[in-house]
Amino acid sequence: MKKILVTGGAGYIGTHTCVELLNRGYEIVVLDNFSNSKESALENVKKITGKDFKFYNVDMIDKKALDTIFDENDIEAVIDFAAYKAVGESVEKPVEYYTNNVSTVLNLLDRMKAHNVKKIVFSSSATVYGDPKVVPITEESPTGGTTNPYGTSKYMVEQILKDLYKSDNTWDIAILRYFNPIGAHESGLIGEAPNSIPANLMPYIVKVASGKLEKLSVFGNDYNTKDGTGVRDYIHVVDLAVGHIKAIEKLNKEGKGLFIYNLGTGKGYSVLDIVNTFEKVNNIKVNYTIAPRRKGDIATCFADPEKARKEIGFEAKKTLEDMCRDSWNFEKNIN
Repeated sequence: MKKILVTGGAGYIGTHTCVELLNRGYEIVVLDNFSNSKESALENVKKITGKDFKFYNVDMIDKKALDTIFDENDIEAVIDFAAYKAVGESVEKPVEYYTNNVSTVLNLLDRMKAHNVKKIVFSSSATVYGDPKVVPITEESPTGGTTNPYGTSKYMVEQILKDLYKSDNTWDIAILRYFNPIGAHESGLIGEAPNSIPANLMPYIVKVASGKLEKLSVFGNDYNTKDGTGVRDYIHVVDLAVGHIKAIEKLNKEGKGLFIYNLGTGKGYSVLDIVNTFEKVNNIKVNYTIAPRRKGDIATCFADPEKARKEIGFEAKKTLEDMCRDSWNFEKNIN
């Protein structure tokens, strides 16, 4: 049976997508170098699904290692999650972000082409829209006015994929622009567990709630939003994972094409909405303080997910309460 290669498959979104793939009968091969993930997460994927899969501890800079994976497995498609993803950190470490997020994809595409594997679902981001003039954001909204190296790296790879498709339209490419994934699997076995101090909002909140970190810094309360804090479209990671299944189904059913979809809920929540909902749902206090704005951040960003609903049947079903409850359940489980 042909298999799907999941790069960065031990990471937050990768593990949840592996679960959804395995539960739907797909066979997978997982690649990761554990730069921001743990081997135990893959063991927990096996526990949740009751299924096994082949794993390679590989960095995508290594073309020979990629060749080995393609030589040893009948790969039909790739879902690429192998990227660094923290906006703030990318401003401090631009070279590392461009190297990891762009060079590795070039290597991957080069080796895919060599092995005649021409289906890829790429993990992109709403940061490619920069500071949007109009919300909600559609797939037709302007891209490229990015405000941080993370977003620019995703924009660059999108351009590479578009140019690749122009040069050879036998490729099948789905670019998925994520908004803000939070939450965890309902089992509490997998969730967002960065190897260092969390750079994203929800994992930081749960560390403060559990007493592992003292307080949350809310970066800016003077944005033009209802409470002055940044507004984002938060989507449950399991809904996001299902979006990848829908994208794979589209590429398998419909033949050649390049498709771009926003994966979000279409609703905007502020940082304080998240904090307040987390406190209410879990009956626990989250200490926070207001800090200066962070470089690279914008005021408001949320999706118009209508195109994904119409074309691939994608619809986010889980609520903000689900996201907050599942995040805390995962944190309690790993304590």
